[in-house]
Amino acid sequence: MRLRRLLSALTGLVGLTGLPYLIYAAMYVLKSPRGSPAQKDYDTEPTVSVVLPTYNEERIVESKLAGIREWDYPMEKVEVVVVDSSDDATPEIVREFFADREAPELVFIEETERRGLAVALNEAYAAASNEVVVKTDCDSKVAEDALREAVANLADPEVEAVTGRNAEVLGGSEVERGYRDVQARIQTLESHLDSTFIFHGPFSVFERESIVAIDEDSIADDTELALKIRKNGGRVVFDPAIRYKEASHSEFRKRRTQKDRRAMGLLRLLWRQRGMLGGYGAYGSVVLPFNWWFMGVSPTLVMAGVGLAVLGAVVVAGPVGLAAPLALAAFVGLGERDSLGSLQSAYALFDTQVSLFRAAVKLLRGEGDGTWDVDSELREAFD
Repeated sequence: MRLRRLLSALTGLVGLTGLPYLIYAAMYVLKSPRGSPAQKDYDTEPTVSVVLPTYNEERIVESKLAGIREWDYPMEKVEVVVVDSSDDATPEIVREFFADREAPELVFIEETERRGLAVALNEAYAAASNEVVVKTDCDSKVAEDALREAVANLADPEVEAVTGRNAEVLGGSEVERGYRDVQARIQTLESHLDSTFIFHGPFSVFERESIVAIDEDSIADDTELALKIRKNGGRVVFDPAIRYKEASHSEFRKRRTQKDRRAMGLLRLLWRQRGMLGGYGAYGSVVLPFNWWFMGVSPTLVMAGVGLAVLGAVVVAGPVGLAAPLALAAFVGLGERDSLGSLQSAYALFDTQVSLFRAAVKLLRGEGDGTWDVDSELREAFD
């Protein structure tokens, strides 16, 4: 009887957890979305402000600035807005880089104290003077044609913001690559339905007139800005033709620092904007509910399912049932070593669910602020 109840509970959890994913997969197959939904115009060349927040980036900031100068775009139409709160040589390197160069123009905001990324970004966005604003992270490499692809999207009068995809994971993490491949398909579908939810720090682009202030304690700043633009009536889309590179870990323990913080920001944003559910076209009736499920509900069900599976194995088989937790440990161990072959994408999704569950627990404890720490190991992958 006990075994029957355990099996029934486990079966129910699996079915409940998987149903929304099956629905989204069916929608993807039926709609077969490709590329950006925007009516792109490659002849447009608006003026651009590139916002670059920096904190102790002395190792990589010169390389990042050099990469911006190599973008396929007229630099006389570009200004770079650097907002810096470093206590290393970053400010001196930035000033030296622009000292003997006529373009792009530098707008340098030097903070005397760290007040959080969102506060710094609000100040930088307010200082940006051009028609289009690019937000990019120092620890990312952006394709030379990314800005052209982005402004081509914004030429569509319905589109007010656009983001792109991590086309290559620096450091070679197959875990992150597997997750980003799945995420790219989800975001392509969402964009064709209405708008996508997640925007990416390495490269997100906004109409300057559409930008509004983000919460000062935000830890999902790019996604929050895009969500608020959609709330105000604009369309915010994902274009896989916009490519960038970002570093990531595969090791389970190291990924928690990087992924948990992002997960906390997204969960808190969903909660604070829960009033958007059910409105705003397919964004509030399809896109946000799915993200609520994937980020807020599914992780708890997955963790409960794992716990029930392990408990059921021990109840049924006694000491032999300890093979279940050992199998789970092997799954994680092989996954973090990028050694699961065709199961690597499944492990990447499981890894993400772990972070989302941990993030929910941390938020309930009152953790989470707007500052960030430099991951020196990931910076090595960027060098």
